Amino acid sequence: MKFAGWISGVAAAVVVAAGAITYAVADGDDSGMKPPAADSADAGFARDMAVHHQQAVEMSYIVRDRTKNEEVRRLAYDIAQTQANQRGMMLGWLDLWELPKVSAEEPMAWMDMSGMPSAGDGSLMPGMATTAQMESLGKLNGEAAEIRYLQLMYAHHMGGVHMAKGCVERCKVGVERRLAQGMVQAQESEMQLITDLLKKRGAKPEA
Repeated sequence: MKFAGWISGVAAAVVVAAGAITYAVADGDDSGMKPPAADSADAGFARDMAVHHQQAVEMSYIVRDRTKNEEVRRLAYDIAQTQANQRGMMLGWLDLWELPKVSAEEPMAWMDMSGMPSAGDGSLMPGMATTAQMESLGKLNGEAAEIRYLQLMYAHHMGGVHMAKGCVERCKVGVERRLAQGMVQAQESEMQLITDLLKKRGAKPEA
């Protein structure tokens, strides 16, 4: 796969999200439903997962420039494109609901934190990398960068899957629940791929 169009591809994915936003409004399951409240699980998930996704996109851009390995670059491209698209959907829903994209509440206040992977020192939400970890990734090259990216992304997906499962259980908007369920399936599949890629490099995931 050629990566010359990486940036334009991800940008296009965000534009495509506009169609998904229209679909959310027209979705039969949600017809006549009042917009969710600012403190609802629907709004909380959209806000928090948009932030969570943004870091995954940033990590993927970093590793793109630190390795020439096509397997890792392909995975990073897929993650960046998918999560930029989904982030566009969630921010679009908040606009449609006329709700703020930033809340005064603590992150994850909308769901029960039990069973959630612990947030590390300086990590905004469980699964997210710290500022120090992001800076460290940006200083590595080649296989060292690949391993660190894969380990950070595995932990990132663990947190993301738990959040998405929380939305499946708590969110009321049908299209948002379906998006969350799709995230669970896709990220669990990517976690297995990440495990395989790490094994090839003599490394293991770090929860």
